[in-house]
Amino acid sequence: MSRTSPAPGHVIVQDNRTGKVSYWQQEYHQSAGDADGISTADYIHAMYFFLRQAKCKDVLMIGCGGGTLATMLRKAGVAVTMVDIHKLSFDIARDYFSLPADVPCHVADGVAYLKKHRRRHDALILDAFGEGGMPAKFKTAAFFKLAKSRMTARGSLFLMNVIVDDDEDETPDNMVRLLRQQWSKVRLLDTDGWVDRNAVIAAGAVSRLTKPRVLMPPKTGAQKLRKELAVLNWRNIR
Repeated sequence: MSRTSPAPGHVIVQDNRTGKVSYWQQEYHQSAGDADGISTADYIHAMYFFLRQAKCKDVLMIGCGGGTLATMLRKAGVAVTMVDIHKLSFDIARDYFSLPADVPCHVADGVAYLKKHRRRHDALILDAFGEGGMPAKFKTAAFFKLAKSRMTARGSLFLMNVIVDDDEDETPDNMVRLLRQQWSKVRLLDTDGWVDRNAVIAAGAVSRLTKPRVLMPPKTGAQKLRKELAVLNWRNIR
């Protein structure tokens, strides 16, 4: 096991036996993947499954982390554009998680980027977390309206990662309610009974999305990943 610190508060842990790489920013576990940058996180594979099922060809991602989802999408031939306020995130994604050089990476605030660039994408992913969690500006009706305006009118998909403290945490349900002000169809992928878990909110062309499964297994932890995905399921909001 080896540990490196590319910047204060950022730690990379590499398992020399399995090749697994983990990236921590303070208490937040930003990314984990195998030696080729394939994620070992269940919610990343759920998002990847939905994007592939919806046949998305052009994906905009706000929030980089270790960039594992972008790496996986590029391996499948999907065009990906990434936006993050910190250049360090892109450096870590390229140096430790095999983010391909042909993925455009924009150092910018996500809201400012959407206001400046009017290009429409057939999928938009929000997975932006820092030391204080997800910035409040990304959890507003105004942001979701802006995001929808940068997506194609038909067949597009909006995906959002939400960290859930426990079953009493109302955050994912409240986000679904906000999203329903912009999209008529919004679904929540979540599992009760776990603390500090990731839930995925999907909006737009979601009617035919099915329960996710592993399409691109990592070289390490694949069996555990399949078990974790098997537990995830759609649920009604409370």
